[in-house]
Amino acid sequence: MPSISARVPDDDEDELEAVSELLDEDKSTVIRKALSEGLASIRRRVAIERYQSGELSVNEASRLAGVSLSEWLEIAREHNLTTQLSPEDIESDAAAAREL
Repeated sequence: MPSISARVPDDDEDELEAVSELLDEDKSTVIRKALSEGLASIRRRVAIERYQSGELSVNEASRLAGVSLSEWLEIAREHNLTTQLSPEDIESDAAAAREL
């Protein structure tokens, strides 16, 4: 596993210590979990934004978010997402769904 060094503000270091104690885990483990959850959150946020703007189809958004098509549909429902899809986009999404 590669090692990464980063500087963090004092407030973040205090929060890291608090979460580490809360979870009863060492700081390295907490940092790995926070990084993993944060990256997944960023991927979902970008997918939501691009899907809402019409830049991505349902299938493309699910791939960008790193989730299954059914999980993406749940995310879209939770966020009341709508988009203007072309007939080609709909056919592409339908073809992808049939492959599942």
